[in-house]
Amino acid sequence: MSLRTIIFCTTGALLCAAASGCATEGPKPNDELTKAHTVVEQADKGGTAQRYAAADLQRAHDELSEADRFNSQGKYTEARAHAQRAEVDADVAVARGSSGEQQRAAEDVTKANEALRQESNRNGPPPVVGPATTSPQQ
Repeated sequence: MSLRTIIFCTTGALLCAAASGCATEGPKPNDELTKAHTVVEQADKGGTAQRYAAADLQRAHDELSEADRFNSQGKYTEARAHAQRAEVDADVAVARGSSGEQQRAAEDVTKANEALRQESNRNGPPPVVGPATTSPQQ
């Protein structure tokens, strides 16, 4: 083999390896990023996630920022993974927010029931009404 053939083959092999390394990134994660942005925005707008699951919502924002950063660097695999994690974190925040809101509503109902119970006990027991009796006619 000549030196020229060896250089040509080596260069070809390196180009193939470099191309396959880039090919593993796959397509841009546009759909994943769009969905993650939408889910995080919805979690922000709901209000309950911020009130009851602020840490989860913050984690979703952090993951989304990382996804955007990796996407701009052309690291699509990492961007896709961070976008998916951001979406999951936002979903968790919304679920915990809903759970917190439902728990608060249940506590309100329990307090209202207790107030009614105390009010009814304060007024004393209800009068006992027996069956109507009629006096015999004479």
